[in-house]
Amino acid sequence: MAIKVSNPESVFEAVNLLADPLYDYCSITKQLDDGAGSEESLLDHPWLQRQRRIHQLQSAWWVFHTAEHSRFQHAVGAMHLSGSFTDHLYPSLRQSCSDAPSRNLVVEVMRVAGLLHDVGHGPFGHFFDAEVLSRYGLDHEDVGRHLVLGTLADLIGSLRRSPDGPFEPGEAVLPQWVAWVMAPRELPGFSPPAWLRALKPVLCGLASADNMDYVPRDAYMCGVAVGPVDLARLRHYMFIKDGCLVLHQHGAPALEVFLSARLHMYNHVYFHRTVRRIDLHLRPVFARTCGLLLPPGNPVDHLDSYLLLTDWSLMQEVERLQLSPRNEEERELGRHWEAVTTRRLPWQLAFEAYRELSHPEGPAGLRDSHQIEERIRSALPERFRDVGLEVDLASTAPRPDNPAANDQMLRLFDPISGRVEVEAAPALLARLLPVRTVWLRVYSDRAEAREAIREAAVRTMPGVLA
Repeated sequence: MAIKVSNPESVFEAVNLLADPLYDYCSITKQLDDGAGSEESLLDHPWLQRQRRIHQLQSAWWVFHTAEHSRFQHAVGAMHLSGSFTDHLYPSLRQSCSDAPSRNLVVEVMRVAGLLHDVGHGPFGHFFDAEVLSRYGLDHEDVGRHLVLGTLADLIGSLRRSPDGPFEPGEAVLPQWVAWVMAPRELPGFSPPAWLRALKPVLCGLASADNMDYVPRDAYMCGVAVGPVDLARLRHYMFIKDGCLVLHQHGAPALEVFLSARLHMYNHVYFHRTVRRIDLHLRPVFARTCGLLLPPGNPVDHLDSYLLLTDWSLMQEVERLQLSPRNEEERELGRHWEAVTTRRLPWQLAFEAYRELSHPEGPAGLRDSHQIEERIRSALPERFRDVGLEVDLASTAPRPDNPAANDQMLRLFDPISGRVEVEAAPALLARLLPVRTVWLRVYSDRAEAREAIREAAVRTMPGVLA
């Protein structure tokens, strides 16, 4: 985006370029002496800089040796794509939602939401959500919204420009807009304007700026080939109609390719067998280790400590636990972590199966890992009945069961009928993608039992695995 000003040279005073391997360059507004805030000030804020010290991939950086990229890089990329797609959508947004403010303000709201959508992540990303924040009924999006409405609110509210130029007089970014649009769930007590509701799929939809950045970025950084992800075509064929984000039928193949690439990354990177082994091994000790660096209680009540908790600080604590534990409990934690840091994990893969499901629930036999373990263990020879056994179910939804539902916000425009065909979305995606996929893996800590475990799994679950 190029800033529109009367003095061409002033663009260099107002906008910086950040080099990026996916987009060549991302623009950010610079801090000027006009008293207004800037994207530069947001990026330099401790809560954003903290993201440099949190890996984008929670455990996969131990498996893919080049996957050293951070949440910070992804945040900048999501900001760039959110602004690019919103800028393209703005003319149709104005036609559909007469309450929409100026283009520069609308674009900036979405850029800031893209930049901050992951600001609440803890170390190891989603693993921290599952092992620590879930105990308090929270996830990283809840923490992020808390920061946007609190610590970062004044800075967000002081913004007066996008990279394309200033807002209209009297306009400002409301932190509530950013907090609402950056996460799928509703924001209690807040009713968004129609124009903001129309744009929510840009960050929370089927082909969101979040997804469209992390899929090609993670693939690039891991050295994994996923095929072409045609973001330009997807952007070109998107528009707003009747308050909804719509994809023209001509852009449907690009959506299919993108969702296939995303599924490929889940199958071969995010759910990689060794990535899952690492998570499996860390579950008993991860929260206890984080507890050494956080005060007791809800992390939202201790944001000063949470700010300092990153992958770097956690791994420094892990090193201390291994080298100079203060008591037997810490010695135990150190020994447990050592299996990961030295890549000598006790759990070895004994069995795996992959299922693609046409129903979101799937067969009952693939829903409960404890029941699966009991079935397999009961079918083992007597000498292996007490073997160490762990069942891992890794599941994702490559497409929603009903992509046209309100919470999915996908509509397709049929150029032949000239209408938005809500029913066409499920049929389009069903041609290529399952509703749900499941990796069933069984790990054991005794190599001599692996063949017996494999045979027991095949014998006890023929209907599930068919």
